[in-house]
Amino acid sequence: MVAKRIVLGLVTLIVISILIFEGVELLPGDVAQAILGQRATPETIAAFRKELKLDLPPHVRYFHWLGDFLQGDLGNSLSNKRPISELIGWRLYNTLFLAAAAAVVAIPLALVLGMLAALYRDSWFDRMINVTTISSISLPEFFVGYVLIAVLSVKLNIFPSISNISDAMPFWRKIYYIILPCLTLTLVVVAHMMRMTRASIINVLTSPFIEMAELKGLTRRRIIIHHAFPNALSPIINVIVLDLAWLIVGVVIVEVVFVYPGLGQLLVDSVSKRDLPVVQASGLLFAGTYVLLNLIADVLAMLSNPKLRSPQ
Repeated sequence: MVAKRIVLGLVTLIVISILIFEGVELLPGDVAQAILGQRATPETIAAFRKELKLDLPPHVRYFHWLGDFLQGDLGNSLSNKRPISELIGWRLYNTLFLAAAAAVVAIPLALVLGMLAALYRDSWFDRMINVTTISSISLPEFFVGYVLIAVLSVKLNIFPSISNISDAMPFWRKIYYIILPCLTLTLVVVAHMMRMTRASIINVLTSPFIEMAELKGLTRRRIIIHHAFPNALSPIINVIVLDLAWLIVGVVIVEVVFVYPGLGQLLVDSVSKRDLPVVQASGLLFAGTYVLLNLIADVLAMLSNPKLRSPQ
């Protein structure tokens, strides 16, 4: 089953790479003309197209691009001629840093709230948590971000509205600058993880071994923490890893809202500048990260489920 998931992941990545390449190819206008400007002579445009290998057939350019990418050669940026690996390296670190900070807050909070909601099922606390999480899921992340900026930055002046961090900043100062984007991501992903934790625990509570534990006189809190939660881990782990994938890939909008110097912001800037090699490299990195984390989610779900581990 793991081998099948790996093969499926590789096929998915190949299909995504084709879609990314063809999507960039279908952009309207001439890339060389857009970069050089209207005053460029036909000879200059032709030379520039040859430099970018735009004179080759699309399928030949695709295999050149994919082969170079697999060898670690991402090419050079068209806007500043710098190696793309240099541009992406620091930006990717910033994106992973923001996603990790949000995950450190979101995962424990979601698990605790999910267990409490299952413990006090159908109580006012459970209803309040459900209403709050459904509301946060329904709102797009850019709206949540702008609301937090309006309240915590503009009105109360507690946190900065722009998360423009740099390598020279001390660690805790970086944390202070990313609190608002981190809080935005946390509010969005906590709801999903919390509801899955609650649903999985409630589903396990109907099992015979839970009834046996109740007959032995164990408290409901002990039953949920020591018996129900460990047996509900399989779907919970799956959702957590998938939400981690969303934290890394779906952070693009949040980075734009808070002007955060991550890979998502670089992707948006490169699209506006028609810097196609950077767009292609960033898109494929996002896709590879998402597919890899989905593969990890499937493997962890299998390892945590005895039915899937046992031979058929």
